[in-house]
Formats: sequence, C-alpha cells, structure tokens
Amino acid sequence: MAEPSQSLRPSVTEEGPSAPPAQGVSRRALLGTAGATGLVLGAAGAGVGYAAAPAQATPLSSVGSDRAMFHGKHQPGITEGLQARGHLIAFDLAAGAGRKDAAALLRRWSTTAGRLMAGEAMTQDDTDVARDAGPSSLTITFGFGNSFFARTGLEKQRPSALDPLPDFSSDHLDRSRSNGDLWVQIGADDALVAFHALRAVQKDAGSAAKVRWQMNGFNRTPGATAHPMTARNLMGQLDGTRNPKPADSDFDQRIFVPASGSNGPAWMANGSYAVVRRIRMLLDDWEKLSLAAQEDVIGRRKSTGAPLSGGTETTAMDLEKTRSDGDYVVPINAHARITRPDQNGGAAILRRPFSYHDGIDADGTPDAGLLFVCWQADPLRGFVPVQRKLDRGDALSQYIRHEASGLFAVPGGTADGEYVGQRLLEG
Repeated sequence: MAEPSQSLRPSVTEEGPSAPPAQGVSRRALLGTAGATGLVLGAAGAGVGYAAAPAQATPLSSVGSDRAMFHGKHQPGITEGLQARGHLIAFDLAAGAGRKDAAALLRRWSTTAGRLMAGEAMTQDDTDVARDAGPSSLTITFGFGNSFFARTGLEKQRPSALDPLPDFSSDHLDRSRSNGDLWVQIGADDALVAFHALRAVQKDAGSAAKVRWQMNGFNRTPGATAHPMTARNLMGQLDGTRNPKPADSDFDQRIFVPASGSNGPAWMANGSYAVVRRIRMLLDDWEKLSLAAQEDVIGRRKSTGAPLSGGTETTAMDLEKTRSDGDYVVPINAHARITRPDQNGGAAILRRPFSYHDGIDADGTPDAGLLFVCWQADPLRGFVPVQRKLDRGDALSQYIRHEASGLFAVPGGTADGEYVGQRLLEG
C-alpha cells in the first residue's frame, strides 16, 4: 500500500505518479458505461490507490501523544496514515429538522471534534471513557450525502459529483446500511479514544438526527511490527502498495476539489468525495486456494508484495513478461493488473480503509472483510472507471461481495472559529 504522507508520520510509497485522468469524458457517458459487475476492492495489495499504510513504527508507550489537527486546509482523516481503530456512522436528519438544525448540529460536532482531537474532554457531559489517554491520533471527518440537500432546501448547492453511483450487477447492497444524510468517519490509535468520540458524536446529534447505520473497523496497531511496512488485510495480502502520495505532483488534482476553476460549488473547495463500501471477504473460499493460486488472483507475492514479474514490493510491474508456455506471468485477470492507473485511463483513488469482523453467521461463515473508504476529487473519474474495469473480469470478484455503499461530499477544512459546512449552510 503506498501510503499517503502526514505531518506526523512518514509514508511508505511505490512508483511515481501515473498519468492524469483522461479528459473530455462526460458524466453521462461514465454513468452509462459503468454497468456490469462492480467490484472495486483494491483490498489485495496491487491496484490503483491502495490503503494508507500504517505509520512508522513507534514504541507503544508514545502512541497516545500523537495528535492530528482539526483545523486546516483539508479535513482530517484523509491523508493521515491508517489508524488502529475506526468507526463509520451515518445519520438521517429527524423529521421536521432543516437547515438551521443542521447548522447547529455541525457547529456542535465541530466544537466537539476540535476538543477531542486535542485530547481534551467534551465541554459538558463527558463520559470519561478516554480519561488518562492522549489524543492517540484521533481524527473526525464529516460529510454530506445526496439526500441532505433536499432535506435542508439546498438542492441548488448539491454538486453533480454527488449523483448516485451506478448500480453494479454483482452488488448485494443492504439499502438500510447504505448512504445517509450525514456521514462521520472516526479513527484513532486507541480503541477507547475512538469509542469515546463515537459516543460524543452520537450524543451531540440529540434530537436533530438519528443513526441510520454504524460500522466498526480496525487496522494494525502502530509499533506492532519490527519496522515500518505496508499493512495486511484479512486475506493476508499486503494492501496499499500503489496508493497515491502527497509528494506526487498531481496528488491534489486527483484527490481534492480545487479552490478555483472547478465546475462544482464553491463550498466544496479543498474538499473531497468519499466512496464507502462494506466489502465482505469470502474467507472460507479464499483460504481453500493454494498459495500459488492466491498469488495469481492478486498478481503479487503474498509474502513480500512483490509483483509476480519479479523484484521487490516497489518494483514496477512488467505486464508484458511471459512464462515459457507463453502466458503472462501476471495473469490477464489479476487484480493488480486490472486496477493499475495506466490500465484505467489514469483514474486513481486514495484508499484509506479499515478491516472489520462482525462475528460468525449461523452457518459458521465469518462476516469479515473491508470497510473500503476511498477519496477522490470526482468519483465519476476516480471510483467509477476503476469499478467499471473490474466489472470485466477481475479474478478477485468471486472472493468478495459488496454489501453496502455510500457516497459523501466532504467539504474542505475549517479555520479556527468556523465549523464544517459553514460555507454551505450559511452561504
């Protein structure tokens, strides 16, 4: 997983920037051709935009002192490294709640987020769950769903990039666990700190909004490995080798809405769009495969993340290299091959997921997989083209299932004294 850098933690990266997205493709054309089976997992260590790798290894005793900033050009929780614990939660505004109620709620949430990310208690009714802990790299991120704008009378301010994602034929989506008026992403390197923030956000919602769905995830704890390395997902694969990185010359162009020159509304300047997918990994089927078969599905060595064409994890993949029998060394339907930016017109996404495990089904099947979160300046030039390409025959598709989905507009960061979404709600 090529890791996005952050102010506190160095990144792990792979190849240089790929070509920028192809221009001149209409939104309608993208939607019209996005059809068939949609599988973007990117959970297998080789595609476009992989998960932000965990932070540089540090002694566990220092984890609590790490702090992310709430105020800034962009909201937190986008370019920071992977966190050990995460919660994703969506809300619907209560019946009768409108623009003023939403503004008051975002003001409360922003105040709470700023305090908790600084390692401080809530202004009132703090539960003390995080007492004795430091900030622990806590980040809290807020976004708006498509339905938010009709609920608040702001339809004219809804960006076209929030048009609903196309249906993908292999989706098995639970609509009750998809979308929502408001979305909150919480991450921290301590489980109690993350839970404390989750409860604070829920309490702040009060009577203005009700929880629509909530999901819990995890990643490796900083300091758990002997040296900094790309994280592994629940399939055992190194996951995130090719994530775009802020050092790339076109990183901001791919990930963030520009402050000027954009066709989108001004309130989204320096913001981004989050695609959220709950992707179940069919682990019983996956684990029956031989090591060689798993590596052919992905296109990389499971042990090191190196491409099957040779080298190390960061070696450029040779897509033309063949075996003695004439077949490609990296199979034509390997996940790593299909999801490369240069195989998708330059489309790229910044993946920053959490793994999840929600117990065992009645038949003994583990309910486990990936809470996939990806970031881009425009989902119809980021997520959708990659998903469309995967529709055409990704070898990984038979081992995963998309069970929930959401798309959210995440406005830019705030200055001290402002609240998230203020330019939208008071514009």
